[in-house]
Amino acid sequence: MAHLVCPIPAVPGAGNAPAIPDINFTPENTTPVINGGEATEGYKPPKSILIIGSGVFGLSTALSLTRRPEIPPSTPITILDRSPSSGVFPARDAASIDSSRIIRADYADAAYSKLAGEAQTYWRRDLDNPASLGGEGRYSESGLLLAADAGDDGAAVRPDGHPTGLGYTKRSWVNALALAHHENRPLDSVRLLPTASAISRASGTGGEWADWGYLNTAAGWADAERSMKWLYDRVVETGRVTFVNGTVEALETETETETETTQTGGTPSGNAQRVTGARLSDGRSFSADLTIVAAGAWTPSLVDMTGQAVATGQCLAYLQLTDDEQAKLASMPVCLNLTDGCFAIPPRDNILKIARHSYGYLNPQPVSHEPLTSNGVTSTTTAKPISQPRTHLTDPSLSIPAEGASDLRRALRRMFPWPEIADRPFIKTRLCWYTDTATGDWIIDYHPSYENLFVATGGSGHAFKFLPILGDKVVDCLVGRCPQEFREKWKWKGSSIATKGAVAADDDERGAKGGGEAPRGDSEVPVVDELAVELVIATEDGSRGGEPGLVLQDEIAKSGSS
Repeated sequence: MAHLVCPIPAVPGAGNAPAIPDINFTPENTTPVINGGEATEGYKPPKSILIIGSGVFGLSTALSLTRRPEIPPSTPITILDRSPSSGVFPARDAASIDSSRIIRADYADAAYSKLAGEAQTYWRRDLDNPASLGGEGRYSESGLLLAADAGDDGAAVRPDGHPTGLGYTKRSWVNALALAHHENRPLDSVRLLPTASAISRASGTGGEWADWGYLNTAAGWADAERSMKWLYDRVVETGRVTFVNGTVEALETETETETETTQTGGTPSGNAQRVTGARLSDGRSFSADLTIVAAGAWTPSLVDMTGQAVATGQCLAYLQLTDDEQAKLASMPVCLNLTDGCFAIPPRDNILKIARHSYGYLNPQPVSHEPLTSNGVTSTTTAKPISQPRTHLTDPSLSIPAEGASDLRRALRRMFPWPEIADRPFIKTRLCWYTDTATGDWIIDYHPSYENLFVATGGSGHAFKFLPILGDKVVDCLVGRCPQEFREKWKWKGSSIATKGAVAADDDERGAKGGGEAPRGDSEVPVVDELAVELVIATEDGSRGGEPGLVLQDEIAKSGSS
């Protein structure tokens, strides 16, 4: 196994950056593993495949399935998507449909940094070719300025052991340098910015919006909606995938006596539970030998994800600029503050996007049909409300709560201290729905209690950048070849982490409005018992802003609207 240790030169103002990580580069031909168990030599492909969801997980998985030798060309593949517009995939309120997404390999976790670096090679490839992924302006390498507030003590770790935004940023800086070294890029492509004034100059916005950070020129942003159209077109071109508009109401199951474990998921004994397909809200049913649930923030409404994943709403806003203002920001990098979670994307067509990567809003609502239980046993109790997306498709009058709008306005004024835009109204706001996990790791695994059910979800707001390789990784896991460094990260974890996820860590991203991070110690997320919200999962990787445990309806009520 090859290892990479990157020499980091002494840099004034670097502070106590963490030690250089020993980044493992796992060989491509990893040992096959099925369901996290013993190595398995053979893989028995399903006779038919049903994918629920055509977001970045679903579409990329479908494309990979059509290319993999393990899946016979005769295998029918069907995608079901809740999009109400005939022939439109995915639905226009999907997390992957937006004007922009950050494309970066800047992670505190070296494994994700390496994986994102692999994905970036595809985003950059052949940009002059209109048919390439990044062509026709779908990818812009503007650079990324990643930064954080130092707070009163410059702490990299909170009292509860979780990283602060500054801690995440420093570790990310180290990994960015290591990746630059591995890719034979000059180390000055990752430029340290140890002061607020240095950050202001590098961002080109005139604002001193963070205390410590760095500029990585090998990063940028993608036009998300157009990139998803590119991916959809590639899937359609295969002629192998059938697309169906329709909202999945429930997964269909059957009980069957089994004597041996199959390779399509689960560990049956006695009466085995098997997923046979899905039923739509209009009464139609679709059957398949293997069902893959890749429904993003709608996944917990179909499969019980208690203690593992929860749907959270994130605030986005868009500001109209003049031609002169657009020109003024022509060289602006993506700017992201990991203490308050707020970021801005370089404007295009005179539209500036500002958003917040936060703990998000919960939206606990009753379910029309109880999700598939985690243990395969039918529940005899009343189903608890589940946090479910509320979007501009389900509620055309929806706008972000005043809490979020106010925080975005604060971040806008700090990052762009221009009097002429300080109070300019946003032309549009939106809630983008994440599927958050406690650690920010994805869930890509067979369900342990149901045969023929595979789950690919938990994007936690950072999966889109992996679009060109994500499907390949999902199928790797599907056929038993999960990359070694992700076996623990991506496995089905059940509800064992629920209590950890319910602790409100104040991660550095959220943070102190107008300064460093306000320590919250080991305080618990305020769960509203009478709403019977599922155990709250607060993503505590050091990258989130806002406050944990906010309930959307409560915040909307405070805004004076319903």
